[in-house]
This record gives sequence, C-alpha cells and structure tokens, in this order.
Amino acid sequence: MTSITVHRADERFLTDAGWLHSRHSFNFGPHYSPAHEGHGLLLVNNDDVVAPGQGFGTHGHRDMEIVTWVLSGRLEHKDSEGNHGVLYPGLAQRMSAGRGIRHSEFNASTDEPVHFLQMWVLPDTKGVQPGYEQRDLNDALAAGGLVPLASGQGHDGAVTLHQRDAVLWGGRLQPGETVPLPKARYVHLFVAVGGGELAGVGVLGTGDAARITDAEHLHFTAGPEGGELSAWATA
Repeated sequence: MTSITVHRADERFLTDAGWLHSRHSFNFGPHYSPAHEGHGLLLVNNDDVVAPGQGFGTHGHRDMEIVTWVLSGRLEHKDSEGNHGVLYPGLAQRMSAGRGIRHSEFNASTDEPVHFLQMWVLPDTKGVQPGYEQRDLNDALAAGGLVPLASGQGHDGAVTLHQRDAVLWGGRLQPGETVPLPKARYVHLFVAVGGGELAGVGVLGTGDAARITDAEHLHFTAGPEGGELSAWATA
C-alpha cells in the first residue's frame, strides 16, 4: 500500500553561513534526526544558494554517487581526476567518488548567486574508479514531462549512475501540466521551483517534498506558475 509523508520547506534543516544558504532534506553535517536518515538509497538532498565568487573548497568523498543539478546561475567544478566544467541549468552532472576523489565547487559568477541541488545516492559497488560525467538535457526538458537525468538503468540521455536501483527524474512543468510519477519502492518528490498539486495529497510549494513508499498511479499537476521537480526512484 502506498504511503506518503509530506516534508515542508520550513521543516528542513538550515545551514546559513552568510555566503551559503542551504536547506537539507536529510541528515547532513551537524544536523541529525532519526526521522531524516534518507529515503531508500537517497541519503542527501541539499538545496544550496551560494553567493557570487564563493563556494566549497577542495574536499574529499568516497563510495558515493553525487548528482548536481543547477537551477539558476553557474557552478564551476574541479576535481582530482582532472575534470573541469561549468554547470548551468539543464546540465546534469554525476561524480562517482569511488575509491576516493577530491573536488571543489564554486560560484562561477562574480555578480549573481548560483542555486543548485546536490543529491547523493549509495553505489551498488564500492571502490570503483572515480569518474565524472555531464550531459545537456535542455532539449528533452523543453519537450515536457519527466526526463531521466541520472540513471543506473541505461536510460538514453541520462548521466550514468553506479547504482542499478536508482533513477533521478526531472521536469520543468508548464502551468497546468500533469505528469505521472515513477513507480518504485521509494520515491522522493522535491519541488525545487514553483508548485502544484500531488493528487490525493494536496498542494506542494517551492521547497516542499513528498516521501513516498510503494509508489504507483500517482500524478503531479503544476500550478499557475509551473514548476521544476526532481523525483528520485530507488529501491
């Protein structure tokens, strides 16, 4: 039987460091609650706004699949494997930490903030070669509906995850557009921008999320301002 828990924007953990305003959907850093240990394979869903010219200095990760999705602005990535890129809205990025990688993420602009989601899922294999991939999905998003952004199941166009039981779907919905949500053991629906209505549940606004277990036959309809969504489907 499907169960749904709504997690409102103002209920999320907050980190405010001046240059960084970050809302955490799950436990992160000093923030901890037994109720927020992740949802399925999704362990981190951070909604970050970084001031111009600021960012995260070089630091390390191991055995984690990290997906970054920019909502507005530009984010510059560098890592110890020699990868370097500037992320923009519609460009999906996956970094596989594997047996160990160090990276930095900085706002590429000196005059505007960058707003992005960073999401972590567990890999299905530990100790893989660290890796990086990015793909522009703007054309697919413009066609409407939910688009696979990152996938361990071989979806065309998506960046590849080292996790066979995880797919990240994303959508830029027009006002009034209705989309079916993925069917999965665990679905984490996050309204990054805008809002709408999750059928049978009610209105979700910017920053709201729904943690769904045994998801099937669910639909989301964008409100009058449209909406940008992420929807993780995992085991």
